[in-house]
Amino acid sequence: MEKEIIPRVVLNSGHKMPLLGFGTGSDHVPSNLTSTIVSAIKLGYRHFDTASSYNIEEFVGQAIAQALERGLIDNRSEVFVTSKLQGDDADHDLVLPALKETLKKLGLDYVDLYLIHIPLRLKQGSGMTFPKENILPYFDIRGTWEAMEECYRLGLAKSIGVSNYSCKKLSQLLTYSIIPPAVNQVEMNAAWQQRKLRKFCDEKGIHVSGWSPLGANGAHWGSFAVMKSPILQELAVAKGKSVAQVSLRWIYQQGASPIVKSFSKERMKENLQIFDWELTQEEVDKISQIPQKRGFSGEMFLSPNGPYKSLEELWDEEVQH
Repeated sequence: MEKEIIPRVVLNSGHKMPLLGFGTGSDHVPSNLTSTIVSAIKLGYRHFDTASSYNIEEFVGQAIAQALERGLIDNRSEVFVTSKLQGDDADHDLVLPALKETLKKLGLDYVDLYLIHIPLRLKQGSGMTFPKENILPYFDIRGTWEAMEECYRLGLAKSIGVSNYSCKKLSQLLTYSIIPPAVNQVEMNAAWQQRKLRKFCDEKGIHVSGWSPLGANGAHWGSFAVMKSPILQELAVAKGKSVAQVSLRWIYQQGASPIVKSFSKERMKENLQIFDWELTQEEVDKISQIPQKRGFSGEMFLSPNGPYKSLEELWDEEVQH
């Protein structure tokens, strides 16, 4: 096979993860998602990020099977698949059955990375919908993590981790985990740089993966703070690159891995073209001057009866930079 386009990072589990992921969850999933993912494999993408709550795991599995049949990849190990435990399965006794169901849908023997999607427990059967009454008052993170560790020991998940966790929640998890999380997948982009969290994760050997790397412009919860940033626009012109490429390159140079989400073939190609050039220190310093604000507030995770009654409780000290 030809040389891989995307560099890989060695996680604390010893497994290698491509430093650019292809996100599959969207408010507007194309009807031809399987062939879109096959096209992405053909272009050079090797990391596919999905979740039980996206309801599209079957399509990811079908695409991998087709890529193997067509000789686009030689074996399953060439692709890295991430999936996530949804909120209503976030309980010690439900984790293993949930992962087995995910594997059945994917048609795979294992996932490369399995994440706890949110630091919350939802009522059984609610999936990832958030009327306040679906949020349960207590989330047994310790018991849930023990079950995640069991998935790892059984070889059903090569690496395990979390998503949307603050430094404080990670610190608590690290006090009792036997197998530490390999990845924390969080909102990260030039307009929400996660400096404190990245420093903490770096010290603890946890890799940071960034969802919403372009600010999810156009999504109902996102913002245009990345794509319309005068600083990024100016740098893009100076570099002869797009704002998206500058933004993704910046994340990559911070040692994190962006999860890109575009089903347009042209943009899929463009998003891959970030590895053969770099931003200077002066350009990185300019990006650090961009005003900081979360695109996703997390309001939907709050409930008068839930564990988080305020954004301060949800994100701990990381509400604003």
